Parts: sequence; structure tokens; C-alpha cells
Amino acid sequence: MTEMVFGATPMRAGDPILPKWWRTVDRWSLFAVLCLFAIGLLLGLAASVPLAEKNNLTPFYYVTRQAVFGGLGLGVMFVISLMNPRQIRRLGVTGFLISMIVVAALPAIGTDFGKGATRWLSLGFASVQPSEFLKPCFIAAVAWCMAASQEVGGPPGKTISFGITVAVVLTLAMQPDFGQASLVLFSWGVMFFVAGAPLALLLGVAGLAVAGGFFAYGSSEHFARRIDGFLSAEIDPRTQIGYATNAIQEGGFFGVGVGEGTVKWSLPDAHTDFIIAVAAEEYGLVMVLVIIALYATIVFRSLMRLLRERDPFARIAGTGLACAFGVQALINMGVAVRLLPAKGMTLPFVSYGGSSVIASGIAMGMLLALTRHRPQGEMSDLIGRGR
Repeated sequence: MTEMVFGATPMRAGDPILPKWWRTVDRWSLFAVLCLFAIGLLLGLAASVPLAEKNNLTPFYYVTRQAVFGGLGLGVMFVISLMNPRQIRRLGVTGFLISMIVVAALPAIGTDFGKGATRWLSLGFASVQPSEFLKPCFIAAVAWCMAASQEVGGPPGKTISFGITVAVVLTLAMQPDFGQASLVLFSWGVMFFVAGAPLALLLGVAGLAVAGGFFAYGSSEHFARRIDGFLSAEIDPRTQIGYATNAIQEGGFFGVGVGEGTVKWSLPDAHTDFIIAVAAEEYGLVMVLVIIALYATIVFRSLMRLLRERDPFARIAGTGLACAFGVQALINMGVAVRLLPAKGMTLPFVSYGGSSVIASGIAMGMLLALTRHRPQGEMSDLIGRGR
């Protein structure tokens, strides 16, 4: 009866790992991820050619690199999706400690590549953005604290999670990386709400975040410049926002045609932060709606599957991962159409970048693992634990 109500898939002892995984994983979300990655390679064929030409490289140099990064990201996603919630928790806590140390050290050992924010760690042959890996691991670590607080005699996990969040947000703001800091704070708020936090407390934290934004505006020239550009009544056509807005308008419903777009020759970040502008110009509103539908499918299906999840850690962490994934995509597209100030945030699985696609693979692997159907146990077990 429990399996009929909660939809858990019966599993026989000794089942091979791959057939068990295939029966229990959310195949619609998996298919949507593969579609997003394929769309990213398709857009990269157009968006990355100008950059390769500028750097005297072969035309599809960056597309080839993205395919390699994507293969690694999808491989990581598959391996992590095989894990159980306990293994996800351990991976998240370990990854959080390592990535937090590296992010905290960035002001001393990092580089900004001339973009005004020290977010990258240069390895010579490649660069890494540690904050991309920090996000999914932070969500898993904080979810563990919140879940532990719900146990009888458990630690004050919610208070600990708040302290961790403040430390992460302040560390990211020092780079400065207010976009990632905002996403981290949003993820914590969603998980805190799911864990049973009162709405008044969340509103208080939101008020503190707004106050922090005013402080950042007055103390950070980098932050103030982006806000002023966003609030300006006129758009400078020579800025990235100006180029992106014009490209989206030119694309119309069906686009100007494959390879016929011009924005990729003007936008320095056409292959990364503004990849959606390339999609809108060459393939039109139709392609943009397809991309939005794929992200919405992943978020909606994940949340629906988590509704019947009775493991507090899986429910809290899964909700945080799903919402962070969707909001990051929303922020990236919102910046391109000037609904949000520029934040330097990639479009998961679509934008070029090794750190982005591999970190997205880690996050999606965790989400697929936490939303897999598992035997939920008997209701009497839950009642007994509650006592």
C-alpha cells in the first residue's frame, strides 16, 4: 500500500546497478539535460567562431573543448546519480570544505582576467571558477545541517546553516561576486522554508539582504557600475546589454537564420553569459521557448518527485538544487533581456566553460540521485521514529 501511495519502485535484492538506476531515475529530466547540452554545442558552433578567429585558433576550437568538458560533466553527473542520499551528503560536505577554502583564498591567489572581479584560479593551461563548484556542495552541506536539526536531540542545524551561509555570502562578496552570493542566499532561503522556518524570519533575512545591497552599492565601484547601467533610461548600443537586446529584437519569432547572426562578432561573452542572445537572433523566439521549457521540465519534475520524499535531507537538498538550477537559468536570461542587472552568470549546460558545465553536472547528478524512486519504508517506521 505504501508503494502505491508514494510511487516507490520495488527493487529486488541483487539487482544489477544499471537496470536499477534506469528504472528509478527521472528519465524526462535526464533527457532534458542532454537536450540542453546538445543545444549548447549547436549554439557554440556559431557563437565561439569569432573568438577562435580573434585568438588565431581553429574555427571550432572552443566547440571541441566544450564537447570534452561536456563529456566530463555528463560522466560526473551519471556517476553521482548512482549514489544514495548518504553518499551525496558525504560528497557535499567534503566538496564544500575544499571549495570554500579555495574560494576564500582567491583574493590572494586568484585572477580577474581584466573583468574587475577575482573569481578565477589560473592553472596555466586552464582556469577554474571555484564558486561554481561551491554552490551544489554548499546546498548539500546546509541541507544536512537542517535535516539533522529535525532529529530528536539533534544539533541546532538551522542556526549553524545560517552561520555557514553568512560566511559564504561574505566570502563571495569580497571577490566581488554578488550574483553567486545572491544565488547562495536564495538557495538557503528556499531550503530554510522547506525545513519549516517561519515566514517572518525569512522576510527579516530578505530585509538584511536588501540592506547589504545598498551597502555594496556605496562601497563597490564594480557593483555600482552594473546597477547604474541597469537603471539607466537609455541603453548604450555599444555595451554588451545593448548588443544583446538588439540581437533579440532582430531575431523575431523564427530568427534570421543559422549562421546569419551578427551579435556573436560584437559580444565578447557571446559564447558564455550572453549565449541566449545568439539563440534568439539566429533561431528566434521558438528556440528560446524550447530552452525555457527544458529548464522548466527539470525543475517541475524534480519538485513533484520530491513532494513524496520522506527523507528530510533528500527533500531539502533536492529542493535547493532544483530551485538554484532554475533560478540561475532565469537570471542569465533575465540579464540578456535587461530584466536584471548584469551578474556574469552562465546558462547551465548551454554556456561555454569547463567549470560551468562540470559543476552543473555535479549539481544535476545530485538532483537525479535525490529524486530517484526508492523504497520509502513502512508508515509505522516513521511513526515509531517520531515517538
